Amino acid sequence: MCYSAQVWADYRRYCREFGAELSIRDFVEIYGLRSSQSQVKIPRSMDAAFADPGTADELLIRQLIDEYNAGQIAQLEQEAFKQKKRLADAERALLVKVTKKDTESQRIAGNKVEQALSRLADLKRAEAKPKDSRIFPRWYAPVLVVEDGRRIVKPMRYQCRPVGKPAFYDTKYPGTYNARRDNLEGFWRGQFGYTHGVMVVNRFYENVSRHAMEGRELAPGEVEENVVLEFKPNPEHDMLIACLWSRWTGAGEPDLLSFAAITDEPPAEVRAAGHDRCIIAIKPENVDAWLNPDPANLVGLYRILDDKDRPYYEHRLAA
Repeated sequence: MCYSAQVWADYRRYCREFGAELSIRDFVEIYGLRSSQSQVKIPRSMDAAFADPGTADELLIRQLIDEYNAGQIAQLEQEAFKQKKRLADAERALLVKVTKKDTESQRIAGNKVEQALSRLADLKRAEAKPKDSRIFPRWYAPVLVVEDGRRIVKPMRYQCRPVGKPAFYDTKYPGTYNARRDNLEGFWRGQFGYTHGVMVVNRFYENVSRHAMEGRELAPGEVEENVVLEFKPNPEHDMLIACLWSRWTGAGEPDLLSFAAITDEPPAEVRAAGHDRCIIAIKPENVDAWLNPDPANLVGLYRILDDKDRPYYEHRLAA
C-alpha cells in the first residue's frame, strides 16, 4: 500500500500541464475548514501555491493560510515555553536528588522542547524543501478530475470515504487511501467506472519489515523492526497515478472530497524490497479515457491499468 507519496501539490502545475481549471470554491472551503479542525492536514507546498494571490478567492485563501500559521506558531511558542520550564524544574530537582520521576520528566520535556522548536523553524523558514510536497493518509492533495467535460483540479483527502457510507468507515477501514485492483468491482463499485482521478507523484514510500527488505527470515529472538523505504522510478519522471474519488455528504457534516490510489501486485523489484503492493501509473495517452470512464466498458478500464507506465523502481531507506 502507498502509505506516503511526494506529489505535485501546486495546483498551477496541473493547470499548465493538463489545461485544467481550478475548483477555487473547493479550495476555499478546505482552507476554511482547516481553521476550525486541526485534523485537516495540507502539505506546505499546496499553501505556497497561493503566496501571490491574483483573485479575491485566492487572497481569501492566503489570509486563511496566514491566520492558521500564526495560530500554530503561537501554540508552539507556548508549548516550548511550558516544556522549557518543566525541563529547568526537573534539572534543578536532579541536582538535589536523582529520582526516576525527575529523570523521566527531564527526558520528556527535552524531547518536547526539541520537537516544538523544530516545528517552529519549519513554519518560519522561507526556502522550499522536497518534504513540503509529501502527503500521508488523511492529508489533502490536488487531484485532477473531469466534470461536465472540463478538466478540474480539486483538493481531496488521501483516504476515500465512499458516498453513501457512514463516517465511521474512516476508522473501520483505515486502509481506504488505497483501492485494491482485485476489489474494484466489490468495495469500490460505486467509484470504479464513475469517478476517476489522477494524482501526479514522483516517488512513494512504504513501510516494510527490515528482515523482509534484507530477504531473510527473522532470527531466533529477533524482534520485527519496521523501516520506511523510498521508491522512485528509473528513469526519474512524474507518474500519473490512477485514483478513484468521492464527494461524501452527511447531515450536519461538511462535504468531504476524498480519493484513493489504485494498487496492484508489485513488480519484482518492489516485492524483493519487502512490499506486496504497488500504485499504478497510467500512460499519458490514456489520461482522457481514464478521466472519462464508461461504466458499461469496465474491460476497457482494466486495459488502461494493464497498459501501465512501467519504470524500474529503485529504493533506499527514507531519510
